[in-house]
Amino acid sequence: MARILLVEDDPILSETLVELLEAEGYEVKLSSTANDALDATYNQEFELFLFDVNIPDFNGFELLKMLRDSGTTTPAIFLTSLNDIASLSRGFEVGGDDYLKKPFDFDELLIRIQSILRKSFHSQQNEVKYNSLIYRITTNELLNDSGLVLLAPLEQKLLSIFFRRMNETITKEELLHELDSVNESSEGALRVYITKLRKAGLEIQSIKGVGYRLVKA
Repeated sequence: MARILLVEDDPILSETLVELLEAEGYEVKLSSTANDALDATYNQEFELFLFDVNIPDFNGFELLKMLRDSGTTTPAIFLTSLNDIASLSRGFEVGGDDYLKKPFDFDELLIRIQSILRKSFHSQQNEVKYNSLIYRITTNELLNDSGLVLLAPLEQKLLSIFFRRMNETITKEELLHELDSVNESSEGALRVYITKLRKAGLEIQSIKGVGYRLVKA
């Protein structure tokens, strides 16, 4: 499933959004302050940011700018009651991908999330065909002719990274950073997970001394 970092300090709205997103199959990490959100990004990779603007510590615009300056390219949607052109311009200037004004329709939010996730996987559809396999973007699922391919949580995390960065060499360090979130960052464990994905049908090349690459079907 796609992982979303939600930064919202309104307890009622944040609870509602978490329930909504989890019901759609997303994995949600909720932060109520900017500093808490920064800590979350150090410990885990996300496929999408949903940032309120007026949050404790410093605002959502500053939070995203800090993340962009550090090299983070995760797509971001701002959720805010600010409706002036200057705020809209600021949101895109710091690297935002979309801007949704409060109060917003929940169905519209889900549509925008799906659209941005498809773009980040370079696809116009929710499903990516890969040889005889199908990868579902929003639920981070892999299917073969028999149905759903059963994968462990860490294997699913790697699955998402490989499909998002198809045909790109990913260093071992980057992949191990992803596994660090659950304290299983040894190269041996990484090789085991990649072997499982290969057996599932993914053509993952070993780039000697560097890392791995999922070859485009």
